[in-house]
Amino acid sequence: MTTKTIKDVNEDTWRKLKMFSAEEDVNMGRLIERMAENYAKNRNDVWKKILEGRKILSDEEAKEIESTVKKLRKESGFRDESCY
Repeated sequence: MTTKTIKDVNEDTWRKLKMFSAEEDVNMGRLIERMAENYAKNRNDVWKKILEGRKILSDEEAKEIESTVKKLRKESGFRDESCY
């Protein structure tokens, strides 16, 4: 297997990685692989929870807020809608 270099890892972070590797009784490559898999899974789970979760506002409340924001943007100091 080839050796890879990770740039800009400070000493404190490197010590933590070595400690985690020893605690899990795995080599550094396997540890980083697990960490990457967990990160990818958790990142997707967060977006799934956000996009498919329970609504915080009703559709009517959301439309009312959107209407209010549009009115506020027409006031002095905001760009007109043609900029969007």
